[in-house]
Amino acid sequence: MKKLTRYLIGLTIFLTMADTALAQVQNFKELHQVKRKETLFGIARENGITVQELIDANPEMNTPGYELKKGDFIKIPYPKAAPAQTSGMQPMQMPTKTAAEQPKAKTDVRHREIRLGVMLPLHNDNGDGKRMVEYYRGVLMACDSLKAMGISTDVRAWNVAEQADISQILKDPKAASCDLIIGPLYTKQVKTLGDFAQANDIRVLIPFSIKTQEIFDNANLFQAYQNGNLLNEAYAFRFYQRFKDCHPVLIDCNDSTSTKGGFTAALRRKLEQEGIVYSITNLKSSETMFKKAFAMNQRNVVILNTSRSAELNVAFAKLNGLMTTTPGILISMFGYTEWLMYTRQHLDNYYKFDVYIPSTYYMDPLAVRSDRFKRKYRKNFHQDMQSYHQRYAVTGFDHAFFMLRGLHMYGKQFTGASGMVGYTPIQTPLHFERLGNGGLQNKANLFVHYTNDNKVETINF
Repeated sequence: MKKLTRYLIGLTIFLTMADTALAQVQNFKELHQVKRKETLFGIARENGITVQELIDANPEMNTPGYELKKGDFIKIPYPKAAPAQTSGMQPMQMPTKTAAEQPKAKTDVRHREIRLGVMLPLHNDNGDGKRMVEYYRGVLMACDSLKAMGISTDVRAWNVAEQADISQILKDPKAASCDLIIGPLYTKQVKTLGDFAQANDIRVLIPFSIKTQEIFDNANLFQAYQNGNLLNEAYAFRFYQRFKDCHPVLIDCNDSTSTKGGFTAALRRKLEQEGIVYSITNLKSSETMFKKAFAMNQRNVVILNTSRSAELNVAFAKLNGLMTTTPGILISMFGYTEWLMYTRQHLDNYYKFDVYIPSTYYMDPLAVRSDRFKRKYRKNFHQDMQSYHQRYAVTGFDHAFFMLRGLHMYGKQFTGASGMVGYTPIQTPLHFERLGNGGLQNKANLFVHYTNDNKVETINF
């Protein structure tokens, strides 16, 4: 009997040591073979871990130039927040909720994970697909950031290309369970998705340039995009608010291809309505005639009727000459969103002429948050964002963070009104207003101001 007891004790010690050694050798849940088109974010999300936990378990991922390839085997670690249970142990049983509590926990989005659907062209066949893949990556990064705040999301994505029949995609049972769908990219798909959203009480964020009458009839739609006519009126109003004590000078740049007539017409209507006198001159005018358009006793605000860089360059030359021959003259300039693309070329003149650029987005390249986002994107996806002046991944991040946090805070009562979420965007501000009994339309816009003391400020409206 004593021998048997000693044997059992020895066996127990041996098995304990073996289990400990095995845990030290294999401190991960499983080996996963990478499938085609899988990403670090997708693998991490499917296994309930963060991308950083996945990378920590696979140090080779930190190697410069590392790429996730089909067929690779990678370690899937146990989630740090929920360590693996020892074989044979039963999970702790939580108290059962009463019948009255059950429906609330299942239906109120504020008390459970938020189910997000993304219905965009997610492919590499053309520019639309590549931009939307980058946008989608930003959405995933937002979900990861929200997870750190205790907000859980369940993300489902569908590749909805231009020629796709979205009605067939909506037959997927997972589509009807969504709380929020981001998409579509194409106008012809809006009505079908909008009707589906109404039938299933789903909120839909239309992220980009779609003009649709559905927004006036469907209360479930959020339209982030603002069409040109609305923006022209908004910019003209904000111009008046900012410069009502200044002297506007409109310069005809002789650009027959210009698309800025809508804005200059809206601006002139607003100035005339408010009784503000303005001057009109021409880029080809003589120096004497050009100078006559400017006031000597108040600040002048120059507006060109084109956004092209070539004419802007000529205008700067002309204005520099005027400042040289007329000491003390005060000049600011009011530009166009396209001018953000010319910042490197014209930065000194932007500062010198106190330039204001109206836009619906702006990411300060020197801001800590901007740099952190770029580095995190590069680390997650092993490449840089595409070099558009609007960074699509950042737009995806801002859109998703704003909408998901809003749903978490307010549930189905979330309207995206100014101040509801309290989120400072990295690039793309949002605040929505209801259109009668219809959907909600984004009204956020801003001025990027290059000050005379070589600083850049963002003025949000």
